[in-house]
Amino acid sequence: MTPRSPRLAPLREFIATENSSAIILLAATVVALVWANSPWSAGYDRVWSTEISLRVGGAELALDLRHWINDGLMAFFFFVVGMEIRRELDMGELRERRRIATPVLAAIGGMGVPALIYLTINATESSARGWGIVMGTDTAFALGILTLVGGASPRARTFLLTVVIVDDVVALSVIALAYTETVSVVALLVAITLFGVVLAMRRTRVSNGVPYFIVGSGVWLATLASGVHATIAGVAVGVLATAYPPRRDDLQQAGAIWRLFREEPTADYARTASRTMAVTISPNERLQHLFHPWTSYVIVPLFALANAGVELNSEALQRAASSPITIGILAGLVLGKIVGITGAAWLATRRRFGGLPLVVQWPHMVGVATVSGIGFTVSLLIADITFGGAELEEAKLGIFAASVIAALLAWIAFRVIGRLPQRMRFAGEGRIAPPLEELAEAVDPEIDHLRGPVDAPVTLVEYGDFECPYCGRAESVLRELVRNIGNDLTFVFRHLPLVDVHERAQLAAEASEAAGAQDHFWEMHDMLMDHQTALSEKDVFRYAGDLGLDMEEFAKDIHERRHAARVERDVVSADESGAVGTPTFFVNGRRHQGALDLKSLTAAVNSVLAESVRSARSQPWQ
Repeated sequence: MTPRSPRLAPLREFIATENSSAIILLAATVVALVWANSPWSAGYDRVWSTEISLRVGGAELALDLRHWINDGLMAFFFFVVGMEIRRELDMGELRERRRIATPVLAAIGGMGVPALIYLTINATESSARGWGIVMGTDTAFALGILTLVGGASPRARTFLLTVVIVDDVVALSVIALAYTETVSVVALLVAITLFGVVLAMRRTRVSNGVPYFIVGSGVWLATLASGVHATIAGVAVGVLATAYPPRRDDLQQAGAIWRLFREEPTADYARTASRTMAVTISPNERLQHLFHPWTSYVIVPLFALANAGVELNSEALQRAASSPITIGILAGLVLGKIVGITGAAWLATRRRFGGLPLVVQWPHMVGVATVSGIGFTVSLLIADITFGGAELEEAKLGIFAASVIAALLAWIAFRVIGRLPQRMRFAGEGRIAPPLEELAEAVDPEIDHLRGPVDAPVTLVEYGDFECPYCGRAESVLRELVRNIGNDLTFVFRHLPLVDVHERAQLAAEASEAAGAQDHFWEMHDMLMDHQTALSEKDVFRYAGDLGLDMEEFAKDIHERRHAARVERDVVSADESGAVGTPTFFVNGRRHQGALDLKSLTAAVNSVLAESVRSARSQPWQ
């Protein structure tokens, strides 16, 4: 098996895609601005105002190209957003509600304060209705800029991702409730009914994607006809896509069908094998893998191309410089996000308000709050719904200016943070809640096999298979790691024999336990790892003899399978921890997500070790 970690792979891919797509999004924005200010500027609005109609019988749906993108294609974008929200609720940081209370409250503060600033500046103007423009944060640009400015630590990314997810949920709610002027009750009831059909299909475990696409399209059409912004349909359907790690039984069934295909490669077996392997992955991961690249690399850049074109002549700039719309958006996104996010987080962590835990150090929180001022996609969407004509141009200029200034301030902020004394740079470390542990079964020195001191600050757990070639390759790295780290590391080996692909792995696991019963577990462990291609019963008996074991007792253990339950204990804990491939590593209860080379594992261990040292030394920051 490959050493891929199944649980957090979608999150890794999500962040990687958003980071790289930010470049394409920026390019599309530049193209739109150049086009709108070129000699061919008249063609910009003409292209996006082109009407496209769909007619079935006497029914017709006619929208201009810009609104096909804003109301149609962007529904797919928010469908992906909905799936990411569901993934975080099922498997990510959002699954423990108290732990994520601080970033959720920070996100709410980061929406409420900007809206108040905008309303204050536009209090006596009709433009006050644009208060929703300053609430959102652009996921792609924010994550991309966070990486570029050097602030993309795991904690900072998690905090920012939580903030933008909450932003998206609230922004969509605002669009639905505050920016819907007239509602067709009949159409809305049809949308709700069709959404109920999707729920029923999900409950009856309909796995074919075609019915979902047909009914989901109906939900979108009915929502569009109701007057509620159609992107709501996307996120509503998206949150239904459950996320979970692959199940061992499903993987074994897929492996068995693959072997049938290998023995008899027919079209029927190929179709069955392909389908069986696909359904071992959760709907959430399958659909994100399918749609996320399209939304990030095609749909969102198209949205920017269609909406970012604004004339940058001296008259427009002078008008924007004194426009309450532009000033309100600029102040709301740049200043409001910083004040709102850090202020709400500060209040949430005060003891008188519940003393909620932090998820990132204070300086890094300020940096993330600065990045959050990049509104762009959601801001442009709400601006397009709210304004038209000159007011829309002023709003776009405010959004562009705020995004550029927020990116520059973020770069400055993280440069300053990197030069702070360590005590200031990690202010608030003592209040950070320990990371969510994904290791279901805590290490028990009375049962588990340990190398190193029992009370070391870092514990590295491996779920391994003695016949797995990837485990064999990792073994030399692990031995050197244990030597290099010394008494600061406890290494724990747990069994995960993949019996459907490694027929001798179970025997090897039980042989190591039989040796362990005679206080020679690690000697047998090393022997088996060093001879992965020779694990027959004859071989393991020879190894036992070489180690000087009591052969009569060893034989009884093997033939009577006295240690099968002990091996099964590890397998069950692996299933509960979401470890289905080998090797899978956990560092202080958290799954290791990097490569399995010495550099990556050493960095992971040293990072956790440094955190534990800082946490022990730091004091609560008031």
